[in-house]
Amino acid sequence: MKKSITITGGLFILFAIVLGAMGAHALKEVLDNENLATFETGVRYQMYMGLAILALGLNYSKFRKRSFRVFIAFMITGTLLFSLSIYGLVWSNSAELPALKRILGPLTPFGGTLLIIGWAIFTVHFFTHKKD
Repeated sequence: MKKSITITGGLFILFAIVLGAMGAHALKEVLDNENLATFETGVRYQMYMGLAILALGLNYSKFRKRSFRVFIAFMITGTLLFSLSIYGLVWSNSAELPALKRILGPLTPFGGTLLIIGWAIFTVHFFTHKKD
């Protein structure tokens, strides 16, 4: 599990860099300022979470395995739902696809809620974990 979590963090970072570069160059010509700022929010959160997941994966041995599996699942799922729904919303805005926007719109706050829950579980674990 440690290796897969570390790889997941690395992939989140990799794709955040690629998408950030795409946003800074190619999309800058296509998107209005509001949609570009929204896209950048998705990239920023993906990068932050990629760095956090990478660090957590590298420190896997310091956590209770069950707690780790729970908070990391919330963090990964939350990041995917939050950032991917933002990318989809930006695309649906530029392609004028209101039906897609209605589907993706609720996923963003749901993903954000999962991130909050994941970090809350991590914080509780951190403060209640007794060192061996």
